[in-house]
Amino acid sequence: MSYNTSAAGSRNATRTFEFGRTHVVRPKGKHQTTIVWLHGLGDKGSSWSQLLETLPLPNIKWICPTAPTRPVAIFGGFPCTAWFDVGDISEDAPDDLEGLHASATHVANLLSTEPADIKLGVGGFSMGAATALYSATCHVLGQYGNGNPYPVNLSAVVGLSGWLPCSRTLRSRIERSDEAARRAASLPILLCHGSGDDVVAHKLGEKSAQALSSAGFRNLTFRSYNGLGHYTIPEEMDEVCNWLTTRLGLDGSWS
Repeated sequence: MSYNTSAAGSRNATRTFEFGRTHVVRPKGKHQTTIVWLHGLGDKGSSWSQLLETLPLPNIKWICPTAPTRPVAIFGGFPCTAWFDVGDISEDAPDDLEGLHASATHVANLLSTEPADIKLGVGGFSMGAATALYSATCHVLGQYGNGNPYPVNLSAVVGLSGWLPCSRTLRSRIERSDEAARRAASLPILLCHGSGDDVVAHKLGEKSAQALSSAGFRNLTFRSYNGLGHYTIPEEMDEVCNWLTTRLGLDGSWS
């Protein structure tokens, strides 16, 4: 699928991003929620769809897209799958707004065709978690960074081993709008991070959670895993399952 970023990113954008294959895990029971799950840098949607299919969440439909292949600065311009360009994973690194907007729009497009009675969510790992959190801020502000309206209503956001893009301006942008503040306070977010993460530092994950909290995201849970590196473990996925079941009111029904 190709997507021209001029619809979602900067008004003068001309780059077209070619998104890869999307993998869908159908709900084994009654469909109550759809979640778009975003992989990490250099990965693909199928890697996570295989794991998500094994989770005891029969009421969730998982949509696992694959990011465009593009040159990535952190790898010296070597091309790989990436939701946006990144040169340094740190609090002060510049944000690739064009890439973030294009990927957030792709996520919203995938969710926009779901039935009206289905709750919607977005989650991801590493760079995918960063993109999920960026999508959360678009939902709360009611618009993309270029002012175009954000079209879907998110009910849950999950980020594993990730970070918050555009954190420096988030609080001031939310404080300008009572509606944004209301949405921020009510949106459930789960962030999980390993203390031994040597790719996205645990401290950066912690600072991202603090930035969200100070911007008014009151329904936020941050979980640390002692010694965990830049990967997931069954204990962490159990936490995700329990949290989603509680926050989304999933009943485990099969029909």
